[in-house]
Amino acid sequence: MVKKTRGFRAKTRFKLKQKVAYRPPITKFLQEFKENQAVVILQEPASQRGMPHPRFKGKMGKVIGRRGKSYIVEIVDGNKVKKLISAPEHLKAM
Repeated sequence: MVKKTRGFRAKTRFKLKQKVAYRPPITKFLQEFKENQAVVILQEPASQRGMPHPRFKGKMGKVIGRRGKSYIVEIVDGNKVKKLISAPEHLKAM
């Protein structure tokens, strides 16, 4: 018996699906956010770089800082505050 792999994008066949021949606009990759700005986590399947885990899709949080080209986003998951590092193409301003 072979052990089943559990990769980062396991069970995301429909969750991270896009239309055929869709190309995201370049401005999505170049957008900038300010500290304390509210954002929503929406993964961009065309770019795996800096993608937060799919379990956080649709969660709302606020930007608390930068780490290189990426942003540190603070979200509340149940009763726990978590910090995610995400590239700008996976975030949407509110």
